[in-house]
Amino acid sequence: MLSVSPSSIARSSLEEMLESLRQRDENELPKDMPPALPPRPKPTSRARLPSTKRRLPSLEDDESKAALSSSDCSLEGERVRTFGPKRVKEMEAGESPYAVAGSNEPGWDDKLGYFIEKKLHVWCRSGDGHWESGQIQSTSGEKASVLLSDKSVVTVPIQELLPANPRILEGVDDLVQLGYLNEPSVLHNIRCRYLQDVIYTKAGPVLVAVNPFKDVEIYGHDYVTAYRQKLLDSPHAYAIADEAYDKMMADETNQSIIISGESGAGKTETAKIVMQYLAVLGGGSSGIESEVLQTSYILEAFGNAKTARNDNSSRFGKLIEIHFSASGQICGAKIQTFLLEKSRVVQLAIGERSYHIFYQLCSGAPSALRGRLRLKKASDYKYLNQSDCLEIHTIDDAQKFHTLMGALDTVRICKEDQEHVFEMLAAVLWLGNILFLVTDNQNYIEVVADEAVTNAASLIGCSEPELVLALSTRKIQAGKDEVTRRLTLQQAIDARDALAKFIYVSLFDWLIEEINSSLTTGKHNTGRSISILDFYGYEPLKKNSFQQFCVNYANERLQQHFNRHLFKLEQEEYELDGIDWTKVGFEDNEDCLNLFEKKPVGLISLLDEISNFPKATNLTLVAKLKQHLNANHCFKGERGGSFIIRHNAGEVLYDTEDFLKKNRESLHSETIQLLSLCTSRFPQYFTSTLLKQSQHPESKFMQSSMFACQKQTVATKFKVQLFELMQHLESTNPHFIRCIKPNSKQIPAVFQNDLALEQLRCNGVLEVVRISRLGYPIRMTHQEFATRYRFVLPENMACQDHLSMSIAILQQFDIFPQMYQVGYTKLYFRAGQIVALEDVRKQFLQGTLEVQKLTRGRRARLDFHELKGIVVKLQSYVRGKSARKEYNVLKKQHKSVVQIQSAIRGWLTRKNFGHLWNSKKSTVSKPKPGRRMSESKDLPETLPSVVEELQKAVSMAEATLGHKEKENIALREQVRKYEARMLEYEGKMKSMEEMWQKQTSLQLNLAAAKNSLITDNATGRPGKRNGFQSPLSYDSEDTSMGTQTPGGNTPIRFFNNGINSLNTLAHEFEQRKRNFDDEVLAIVEVKTGNSPSVNPVEEFRRLRRMFDAWKKDYKARLKEEKAKVHRIEGEKHRRRWWGLRK
Repeated sequence: MLSVSPSSIARSSLEEMLESLRQRDENELPKDMPPALPPRPKPTSRARLPSTKRRLPSLEDDESKAALSSSDCSLEGERVRTFGPKRVKEMEAGESPYAVAGSNEPGWDDKLGYFIEKKLHVWCRSGDGHWESGQIQSTSGEKASVLLSDKSVVTVPIQELLPANPRILEGVDDLVQLGYLNEPSVLHNIRCRYLQDVIYTKAGPVLVAVNPFKDVEIYGHDYVTAYRQKLLDSPHAYAIADEAYDKMMADETNQSIIISGESGAGKTETAKIVMQYLAVLGGGSSGIESEVLQTSYILEAFGNAKTARNDNSSRFGKLIEIHFSASGQICGAKIQTFLLEKSRVVQLAIGERSYHIFYQLCSGAPSALRGRLRLKKASDYKYLNQSDCLEIHTIDDAQKFHTLMGALDTVRICKEDQEHVFEMLAAVLWLGNILFLVTDNQNYIEVVADEAVTNAASLIGCSEPELVLALSTRKIQAGKDEVTRRLTLQQAIDARDALAKFIYVSLFDWLIEEINSSLTTGKHNTGRSISILDFYGYEPLKKNSFQQFCVNYANERLQQHFNRHLFKLEQEEYELDGIDWTKVGFEDNEDCLNLFEKKPVGLISLLDEISNFPKATNLTLVAKLKQHLNANHCFKGERGGSFIIRHNAGEVLYDTEDFLKKNRESLHSETIQLLSLCTSRFPQYFTSTLLKQSQHPESKFMQSSMFACQKQTVATKFKVQLFELMQHLESTNPHFIRCIKPNSKQIPAVFQNDLALEQLRCNGVLEVVRISRLGYPIRMTHQEFATRYRFVLPENMACQDHLSMSIAILQQFDIFPQMYQVGYTKLYFRAGQIVALEDVRKQFLQGTLEVQKLTRGRRARLDFHELKGIVVKLQSYVRGKSARKEYNVLKKQHKSVVQIQSAIRGWLTRKNFGHLWNSKKSTVSKPKPGRRMSESKDLPETLPSVVEELQKAVSMAEATLGHKEKENIALREQVRKYEARMLEYEGKMKSMEEMWQKQTSLQLNLAAAKNSLITDNATGRPGKRNGFQSPLSYDSEDTSMGTQTPGGNTPIRFFNNGINSLNTLAHEFEQRKRNFDDEVLAIVEVKTGNSPSVNPVEEFRRLRRMFDAWKKDYKARLKEEKAKVHRIEGEKHRRRWWGLRK
């Protein structure tokens, strides 16, 4: 409770405002409205919860009535408060928070008679601690007789009874909907859904996913579409991913999906399902989403293995951070890994397997690759055959290897690097087959020279003697001298195993770097991301070693993150904002985390301190821990080098054997030097990376030492890495998926109640349901609420303060008082209460948009009609100009044709006349002297034949002349039509010339139209049209070629040349005219369609510029034709009319 100064006893402005509201509305407040909020009687109180409640609708069956009445009592006992002091009830640490309606709830004993009378269902705890369903038969004192489902009757104490929910509530989607929230009811609901193949259940904000151990038909494209379009609202991993995606896009905040659960609960598969949904949502043309999905095959092959609990157990933690662009498409990804289980490479328990990649390589490698790697069967390698488990019946390792090859190609790992990866894997297998022979009583050894040594050295890239020397000897510094010492059998085995583990772990880290490089190359990080965390679950084993120690420590950290967001922050916000709230107790693991992290006497600090002593043993470690930690209630020392830690999920016994060795995880200098001198690229890269990580500026003398990398222990590295992970998660909005393993035999349709209940307790699911049921998941500040919904208030209330407006809005919407609370800064609503407000707001916004649409449409139509008038005037001017230009061309053509016809007719007439004249001269010529009289007498006889020949020639000339006359008539008719069209165009031309004389006023109108169009066309500028230029205006210019008639023998050539050139120019003019008309019509159609991408004014200007260029070119060609005509006219003066030169 916050302290209050004496000066705060005076009434605040808020209280005065509330008092004025009460006085204003006390006479007209409806009966079902919340009352005005009274002033606080004590200065330390900050709660303001309305006290009036409505009765909820009654149900028909008796069990529902009992459940409802119990809920009403609990609500009235904790909710009907005013501005009095807060009554925050602290639950005891050991008290069960789930017995809300149980025997320890006030009022439960009063309702027991009702349950006995109606013979309602209850849960009773049997002698072995299991919960069973039954009906109360009778009571005797503190005991009750209960008829169980198997028809047997048991007598149990009343304190061991808990109410059962009515059958109508069996199998509800959300545990918050249960009338009675207790362990057996929650467990029974999840079990009923699981047996119906409904594996997902909501627990407030948390999704509970039960592993079905079989394929369930609830995935695929149809389900993705249904959840994306909000057609389905049932609990699903898709729904969690969709919620995270929507919040990321709406709020522009990073999201995280934290998937937890013990081994075999289905965390890996759930993570893949979430990634598949996000890949569909963020899929684009880049293909990055397929790369993200393919990474799961690589990570599973190199990081998953078969354990006693799970056939595909992830032996590392991973955080997959998927980046999205501003448009919501995947633009990159990044993968982080944590705590890969190194010991699994060299040591396996019975019935377990090493990492999948070894078995896939041995089974699926092609013959060429097997020959290069000298591969054998998996049963021939010691690292693989020591567990007597080489196959998984449901998995085809060869097929998995081919899938892996495709995934490596997808993430763009080249073939050369893939072969190097397989070389390193084969080298690890051959290292495990290296044998050592004890040579003396001191247990010193020699390396057995066999194929294992040869193949391992060849694959690593070193010589056999170098490998043998590194595995069998050590160099130690004795003063100034360096002494070589032989290793014992155990030391040699440790050195060999350390080399194998180092190669595999370094190879795994290299793969992660390559994958991240592929997923981020060329991608732009926009700051929007969804992180998917898949981490080890809490795993108490029979023998818990250093690996489980780190795993359980990480789970404690993640559990605190879970508690912080769902318990601590939620309840602290309620208290700080002054709302009435009954505090829900939960298991806080702060003390357990302090046991691990506290300095200098925490578990990790003490472990690192002991690890710095080379001769320290596990007994030394336990003694040190007991000395400093025995006073901590979360720690308990045991005999024989072990200790117990009380985790949040229960007690775990740790065996300290190999704790120090695994924490040091050291490589000797000889091994590091061997790898640095190898010819293969990968060992050199691994060594250089190791040495870069070992650089410490504060210890310059260590930079040259091969042991610099051992300065930081494994526990400390993991602690730093875990802190970075938590900082990343704290910067995101979390979503939680709790995976449950239904049975330990990994078979479908089997549900073990004890196993599932233990996991629900460890995951804190029941506490989450309790808080979600009592809490207020929807909250808005007074300012946000008033601003968002102020449209429902009258205008005279819009100027009030935000709190007054918020209260008035709540009254206006008729919201039940028990469905919300008013805090100092925010309004708090129960789930679903904001829906009615949003519906009204949506209707208001739709009406506003409709009005805006009509207004914009009217404005666009007015602008269109104005621009259409301008375009029509412009078109009429242009058409007139084109018609006049066309008439001039036709007029010139007609004149040329007449000249050509006259020349041809004259030439033909002169030619015929010449023949007649010559004939006449020969006929009337006098006979020569000395000619005989007989010849003179014969002359009249030849005249008829000559006359007949002349008549034929005249007939031919007349026929030719008639044909030419017909042609002339056709040409005259064409000229007449052109003259008629020209007269029409001249009329239009005059009106357009008058318009262009008023150009100043037209430009002003066009400027106004342009300004209005700029607003409508803000999204783009009109592109330029393809095609040739069109005319806009035409100049009347005298381009006649004269009326001269050529002489000599050139009339026919002049006719052909003149006709061809003139027809070409006329055809071009017609084509240009049609093109321009099409362009102008296009401008009109664009404006009619109100296209935002085209500006008609700019389009017309472009056509004007195109026409001017064409016009200039056309004039030049007309001048050339005129010059040709003048040259022909010059020739006429140099020839005789009859075609003879002077």
